[in-house]
Amino acid sequence: MDDLTTVPKAIADPAEFIDDRTGVGGFLKRNLRKVFPDHWSFLLGEIALYSFIILLLSGTFLTFFFRPSMEHVIYDGAYAPLRGVMMSEAYASTLDISFEVRGGLLMRQIHHWAALLFVAGMMVHMLRVFFTGAYRKPRELNWLIGVMLLTLALLEGLTGYSLPDDLLSGAGLRITQGVMISLPLIGTYLSFFLFGGEYPGELVIARFYSLHILLIPGILLALITGHMVLMWVQKHTQMPGKGRNNHNVMGAPFFPAFMLKAGAYFLFTFAVIAGLATFAQINPIWAFGPYTPADISAGSQPDFYMGFLEGALRLMPAWEINLFGTNEFGTLPLSVMIPALLPMGIIMTGLALYPFMEQWITGDRREHHIADRPRNNPHRTAIGMAAITFYGVLWLLGANDEISANFHISLTWTTYIGRVLVLAGPVIAYIVTYRICLGLQRSDAAVIGHGVEAGVIKRLPHGEYIEMHTPPADDIEAHVRGKEAVPQIEGADVDGDGIPPKGLRGPLGKLRGRLSNAYGGEKVPLDDGQGHGHAAIGQKDDKPHPS
Repeated sequence: MDDLTTVPKAIADPAEFIDDRTGVGGFLKRNLRKVFPDHWSFLLGEIALYSFIILLLSGTFLTFFFRPSMEHVIYDGAYAPLRGVMMSEAYASTLDISFEVRGGLLMRQIHHWAALLFVAGMMVHMLRVFFTGAYRKPRELNWLIGVMLLTLALLEGLTGYSLPDDLLSGAGLRITQGVMISLPLIGTYLSFFLFGGEYPGELVIARFYSLHILLIPGILLALITGHMVLMWVQKHTQMPGKGRNNHNVMGAPFFPAFMLKAGAYFLFTFAVIAGLATFAQINPIWAFGPYTPADISAGSQPDFYMGFLEGALRLMPAWEINLFGTNEFGTLPLSVMIPALLPMGIIMTGLALYPFMEQWITGDRREHHIADRPRNNPHRTAIGMAAITFYGVLWLLGANDEISANFHISLTWTTYIGRVLVLAGPVIAYIVTYRICLGLQRSDAAVIGHGVEAGVIKRLPHGEYIEMHTPPADDIEAHVRGKEAVPQIEGADVDGDGIPPKGLRGPLGKLRGRLSNAYGGEKVPLDDGQGHGHAAIGQKDDKPHPS
């Protein structure tokens, strides 16, 4: 096998051919041998990338047959139960795609499943980046691009599932319009601009279509390209291990190893999406019927990524504020404004600001190319789990009617329990996660201090039975010893004269110092083994290790 300093003939010859004509052969030689680290979690982001490619391809197919018009027609297509029903051209063309275009229903479902996997892939990728601290310098900009990508993906999903103009998507669009008009001062103007007048108007599908196939995908494509370029230039983070540090990358070259794996993984992702589209029905718009503002449907649920907003609307009490004590001067419907703005604001703003807040608290401005194990930064991991719990409770209670009906629980009590859980759940998750992280750190310290269980029982001269331990494998020990103490501001308490540093004076500085002391520092030193006094194989005496 050649080393990384030798350029394979398969790269050298094409690079020379291109270099003779464009002068970029050196660039290709250098970058095709770029090293990518090996770790399963690094493939999570590729799920989102490959799903986006499948979205573009399947969406292009659908554009040939979809008619983005709200003009009323009488349906006379292949689906007999709806023949003679008045509907929009958008809904009629979606029915035609499903029942008359060869492969149309499969493509529709591939597109829908790919959209769900695209958002899910971004979510798990961002969680991986968050929990391993891969957003730290110099990757803050790439983290912000990721937050923007997730936000735009939610908007892309909203515009996409509204296009068929069926009863389910129309109900979601009505909620969107209700959120708009709840905004003080600008709400009615936004609604009139989007719908071209009173709801629902005749223009919204055409406008959503333009946003869905042109504007938002173009921005997504530009941001994804920027995201990939920055990742390429800054090099990939890697997990701690033997021989790994902030100045190298250990793994396989881009060509041919990574390209082969990436190609196989793309095909695997496509196979999963195609399998779901074939065997798992999703969004059967013919069962919902065309949208009319006077009709409603029971048990309707949005796609999972919008479920947390639905849950927030269902949990929020019916609060409102009448300005100056009367509704003549306007009403602020808090029961709509708070659910629409607060959960999304907390999650997205928190994600965007967290790298800079952590840097401010810890004072850590170094470059980081080694990822953290989540257990080694217990406060960060606990904060992440608290956010997941907050999101999860809202998402779950977006189906409070289904929960109530299927488990025979009062809908009122389901809502009350949800209101308690959405506040208490994150706190409980934070405490439990923090304690679990400390427990795992103690387990690591025991492995380093006393080794791993060998499965050999030994009887000591005084009659005690102990299990022998053996030193951990080199790669395991290097992985555990890659732990670093969470940085904290030097002198966050006081100096020798009892005076805090200049940057930590005043109320804000004192708060920063206290946060730094709590957030940073070493919680469980590796040298402080927490074993049970079990002896190690090869010891010269029979005395157990002190605990």
